[in-house]
Amino acid sequence: MAAEMHRLQATKRLNLLSLFTSGSTLICCALPAAMVAIGSVATLTSLISQFPQLIWISEHKPLVFSLAGAMLLVAGWLQWQARLLPCPADPALAALCKRTRQQSLWVYVFSVVLFVTGAFFAFVAPLLID
Repeated sequence: MAAEMHRLQATKRLNLLSLFTSGSTLICCALPAAMVAIGSVATLTSLISQFPQLIWISEHKPLVFSLAGAMLLVAGWLQWQARLLPCPADPALAALCKRTRQQSLWVYVFSVVLFVTGAFFAFVAPLLID
């Protein structure tokens, strides 16, 4: 029983990590494109001057997207494996187990949406503009 709870906790942690890596893809590509599209170039310039690390992320976007994609694949596999694990017999722990699974799934889906959005702005949108 403890092994199942440990696996669920590991899945939740990995899903949160995949959320952060997916968020970095959004920051590197979708955020600057959206700011330029709405005419907030001055805001983007001041943002980059405050956080120069954004330039590094944008320059290394294949690496950032590869790492984020790998994290999402591992998180998705763990999510798939955890769906069949039994929850504890105790009603309170069973409810917590089900709620954790549901929250973990939503975090994973949100991470995938962020990743796809960032990938569109990083790799597809520039092809459409040219």
